[in-house]
Amino acid sequence: MKPVNQRAWFLVAPVLLLVAFTAVIPLMTVVNYSVQYVATNAQFHWVGDLWYREVLHAEKFWNALWRNLVFSGIILVIQIPLGVFIALNMPRKGWGVPVCLVLMALPLLIPWYVVGMIWQMFGRVDIGLMGVMLRDFGYNYEGDPIDAWFTLIVMDVWHWTSLVALLAYASLVSIPNAYYQAARIDGASGWSIFRHVQLPRLGRVLTIAVLLRFMDSFMIFTEPFAVIAGGDPVFLSTELNQTVELGQKAAMSIIYFLIILLLSWVFYTVMTREDGVTVQPGGKP
Repeated sequence: MKPVNQRAWFLVAPVLLLVAFTAVIPLMTVVNYSVQYVATNAQFHWVGDLWYREVLHAEKFWNALWRNLVFSGIILVIQIPLGVFIALNMPRKGWGVPVCLVLMALPLLIPWYVVGMIWQMFGRVDIGLMGVMLRDFGYNYEGDPIDAWFTLIVMDVWHWTSLVALLAYASLVSIPNAYYQAARIDGASGWSIFRHVQLPRLGRVLTIAVLLRFMDSFMIFTEPFAVIAGGDPVFLSTELNQTVELGQKAAMSIIYFLIILLLSWVFYTVMTREDGVTVQPGGKP
């Protein structure tokens, strides 16, 4: 029997140690806090699942979760089709390609907190361009939760639609011209080309785009914190930030993490269910 070469573990070990220090150990620390009560003298007392029961029975937790789900749903419904539409209309060659790519990448280069501050000033009814223009229609994101919703959605669309567009554009430019030539010979319309040629090639990319945008929009914190400073609407992330008790905060963090993990798994499973079809010998699925 040929001996197994174990020297590869020496190359993998640094990565495993880095992951342990940056992910596993902090997570275990939060889990430890979530089952204990921290007294004022820094003494830890075991409370079991007390904090988890308090979080799950709190109405404000479920209200914040519902707002997160609605916000992420709106973001996906707007950004995925809009990003694909922009990618379809971007030039494939010529001087317009680098110009469009740079313009698309600009919003992604701005730090998240700066994005929030930009839209905070942009939406103010006293000095902001958007706020002054919409002031006559009763717009005021500082006093109306619906206007705050509108501001956050427009801000997120402006910030992250370009990510979907760039991912879709990279997939579209990889389609061979022979596919389009064959479609034109067959007399296919623009919609038929999109449905049968372009959309199948976008499947994997859109799966990645949906997962990235869902996770990021569901975990949104910095931008609404900069825009509305902890006011309405209250998301899970801002509710977590406002929680005072350390054990309750840790329990909510674990529940938040598990919800994101579960929903991401559901998204991935549903969007890739066709890839799970295996072919048996003889050519039958």
